[in-house]
Amino acid sequence: MLKTLAKMESMDLNLLWEDKEVKFDVPQLHKHLRQGEKILDYIYHMEDSKGNPGDTGRLLVTNLRIIWHSLVHKKFNLSIGYARIGNTSTKIVHTKGRIPSQALYILAISSETRFEFLFTDVSGETARRDQPIFASIFDVYQLYQRTYLYRDLKLRGAIIQTGQLIILPNEQVYSQVQGVWNLSSDQGNLGSFVVSNIRLVWFADANETFNISLPYLQIESLRIRDSKYGPALVIQTAETGGGYVLGFRIDPAERLNELYKELCSLHAIYSEQPDFGVYYDVQDAKQRLAAAAEEAAQIASQFKIEDFQELDERQEREINTKLNRYLAENCLGNNCNNGSAGNDRSTRVHPVYCKELGFAMERIRDGYKLQDLWNVMPTKMDTLDE
Repeated sequence: MLKTLAKMESMDLNLLWEDKEVKFDVPQLHKHLRQGEKILDYIYHMEDSKGNPGDTGRLLVTNLRIIWHSLVHKKFNLSIGYARIGNTSTKIVHTKGRIPSQALYILAISSETRFEFLFTDVSGETARRDQPIFASIFDVYQLYQRTYLYRDLKLRGAIIQTGQLIILPNEQVYSQVQGVWNLSSDQGNLGSFVVSNIRLVWFADANETFNISLPYLQIESLRIRDSKYGPALVIQTAETGGGYVLGFRIDPAERLNELYKELCSLHAIYSEQPDFGVYYDVQDAKQRLAAAAEEAAQIASQFKIEDFQELDERQEREINTKLNRYLAENCLGNNCNNGSAGNDRSTRVHPVYCKELGFAMERIRDGYKLQDLWNVMPTKMDTLDE
């Protein structure tokens, strides 16, 4: 018995590469987006300062990558997948007219090759210099990093809690199948399937951390074939999903066939309109930035300079002068010859009881108080005179 899910036409074109590669000068790159890829924002008046200096173009921020294409020479373009980005930052650079402008720096790593990109604002508008024109790139990149379960195969992940699948946003669970044997080992592992509109999940009943989350995006083929354990569901993952061959046995055979048909249907539907998990609204983001700026301005307006007193910080570095003088006089007294000073010294060394400290001590010299000698640093900070 052998049933096989018909492989997609042009397998190479349907293999997800947009977020995992860096490509240059692909014909009509910005017009040929894959199914499910959406342009989330446009950033105009951008120059690829390192690769194509002097060419004005625009940046397209999609849910999988960043695209730059020249508006002067149509054949010049580049695609940077989010999975290849190692570092991003903004800086102020000076254009040819000595005008300071914002620039976006991107370090990308692909196949052990490092690429450095610098996209500079060449609009010449001084107002854009203080605006977060690259905010959408940073926001979408962070969203991409947090939604890998929509796109990538995950083994032994924290996806199950108390026997229930942790549902992703916009994910719908269609069915759950118990009594599923994972044939990855000789003895097999008994577990359960969870089938949703985005992925197929299997986890072991005895150990929830032994699991696999497999998006339909990473399934290359599905089939039912005979094995030494009987009819089994065999799943071949794509190269981007590790190229695994996974086998599962379900009893009875009728239930196995029903699950196979359901997975084939869901795989076909998902292939037509995949969900990559990145949801971003530019207008909503701008409203949040404006609200945050307004809140910061309100907080700043609540504090006035007149409400504060400027302290003389120089006093913090001053040692108690009375203590220094007392120690100096004591030192001079020790060096004096026999005389009145010596008699005074013999009188002071006689211990007296100190109520403040609770023990006997040498009598303090006349003209000094215990508080004068106790404080090494000044206790009162005076304000600076205007």
